Amino acid sequence: MKKKKKKNSLSFTTAFLITAGLILNIHETVFAQADVKEIKKEIKKLEKLRSEVKSLIQKNEKILKKIEEEKRKLEEERKSFEKYVKQVENERYKKLAKMFEKMEPELAGEKISNMEDPKKAAYIIYNMKESKAGEVLNYVSADMVNQITKILTQLKKQPKQTNQ
Repeated sequence: MKKKKKKNSLSFTTAFLITAGLILNIHETVFAQADVKEIKKEIKKLEKLRSEVKSLIQKNEKILKKIEEEKRKLEEERKSFEKYVKQVENERYKKLAKMFEKMEPELAGEKISNMEDPKKAAYIIYNMKESKAGEVLNYVSADMVNQITKILTQLKKQPKQTNQ
């Protein structure tokens, strides 16, 4: 009889383990299905966010292209403006040079000596007729003549273009 009890308790234990395994399997399946539903929800949220991010990227790329185009236009306008300013300044120096040519060389030399910016003085001398410029420079202070000469030397080395 002892053998039967062992056999019964073995079958009971086996039956218990099988039942417990089935219950756990069912429990895992139920939880797995719930997890799958949650995962699917999260995937949908992520796909929606991904779509929104792509949309924002496209919008920002369009804005960036507009900004780059505006930047290019502004750069062209800046270059055009700088060219215009140089032309105006060049014309101004030509007019000033004519005015200085009409002055007495001694007076013109005195005025050029008193100029604060030797570059401006150099551009005036540069635009004067050589003979008049030479006469005027005879009356300009030695320090200013040295500065003007340095600037004129640099101007002469540059390729011929609108000066200043």
